[in-house]
Amino acid sequence: MTNALPIIAPRKDGRASDELRAVTIERGWSEQAEGSALISFGRTKVLCTASFTNGVPRWMAGKGKGWVTAEYAMLPRSTNDRMDRESVKGRIGGRTHEISRLIGRSLRAVVDMKSLGENTIVIDCDVLQADGGTRTAAITGAYVALADALEWGRSKRFIGQNAKPLIDSVAAVSVGIVGGVPMLDLAYTEDVRADTDMNVVVTGRGLFVEVQGTAEAAPFDRRELDALLDLAVGGTSTLTELQLASLRG
Repeated sequence: MTNALPIIAPRKDGRASDELRAVTIERGWSEQAEGSALISFGRTKVLCTASFTNGVPRWMAGKGKGWVTAEYAMLPRSTNDRMDRESVKGRIGGRTHEISRLIGRSLRAVVDMKSLGENTIVIDCDVLQADGGTRTAAITGAYVALADALEWGRSKRFIGQNAKPLIDSVAAVSVGIVGGVPMLDLAYTEDVRADTDMNVVVTGRGLFVEVQGTAEAAPFDRRELDALLDLAVGGTSTLTELQLASLRG
């Protein structure tokens, strides 16, 4: 890759700069949900459940289209110190709203709403343990839960037997520049030291859904941006393979 910066030295956890953390997907973790997956990116663990409802919100009724949305939350002891539940506080924080909308947009990018029919799928992503990359793990696991919920809907004949509501897969990964080195899939200790922090959502075909990038310290140049995007595309390609392997199993 002509734009890539050199990959330097193993990281604190022994990974190369272009290496994902150990990723596992435990499909069907919840017996009650129409689709579910417990996903781990290293020590980050997110439970994704998909709830299928025959019908759509009133504002969508009669249009012949479905709806996919998502909610994200962190459990009180998903971090080192206990956090109050936002429901107890009486308001949902801006970060939670932002990530919920990101997950919903990412999933809707790969769903044909007409083929879904007038059905609704709500994905709940609950962070059980956080060590960086919770939103990217949530998107990656949510896709698996969504795929199973869609097949449940087909088995109940809420979705046409020949309909193809999924038009692609979607996965996400974090990248960043830490100590001058572009790195893939940042753990928390890397994320807090990153000069540049970026979350990248990519379809199975390699198309970008969203790129969220910020220079936390020094601005980054085009060469560094290209290197980060190359890392992200490589990482999401591996994640796509893991998603498909999970769904085949």
